[in-house]
Amino acid sequence: MDLREGNEPYDDINITPMLDLAYVLLVIFIIMTTATVQGIKVNLPKASTTPSLAKPKTKAVTIDANGQVYLDTYPVTIAELESRLRSFKAITPDLPVVIKGDTTIQYGKVVEVMDLCGRLDITQLGLVTQKPAK
Repeated sequence: MDLREGNEPYDDINITPMLDLAYVLLVIFIIMTTATVQGIKVNLPKASTTPSLAKPKTKAVTIDANGQVYLDTYPVTIAELESRLRSFKAITPDLPVVIKGDTTIQYGKVVEVMDLCGRLDITQLGLVTQKPAK
C-alpha cells in the first residue's frame, strides 16, 4: 500500500485514463456504425417501365406468321395445346393466359385459341399488343 507523507492514504482517483478509454470506445462505436450504414456501392441495373408479361404461372400462347401455335416457346398443335392447358388449369385454377398473334395471321386462328380457352374455363385471358409508334 502506497502512502503519502505522514502515512495518509490516497483519497482521490485519477480518472484521466478511464476517460481516455471511454472516448476511444465512443470513437470506435461511431466509426463502426457509420461504416455499416453506408454499405457497399454497387451499380444497380435499370428496370423497364413496362410491366412484365410473364408471371411464373402465366402461360403465353403465341401464333406466328405461318399460323404455328406455341405454348410459351414450344411448338404445339391445337390438341396438344388443349391437353397442356387443361393440366395447367388443374394445378392452378386461376391460370392466366396471354395470346400473342402476329399481325399477318388470319383472325380465325386467334379466335380458335380463344375458343379453346373458353372451353377450358380460363377466365383470365389477355391479348398482347404493341404501343403505336409516335
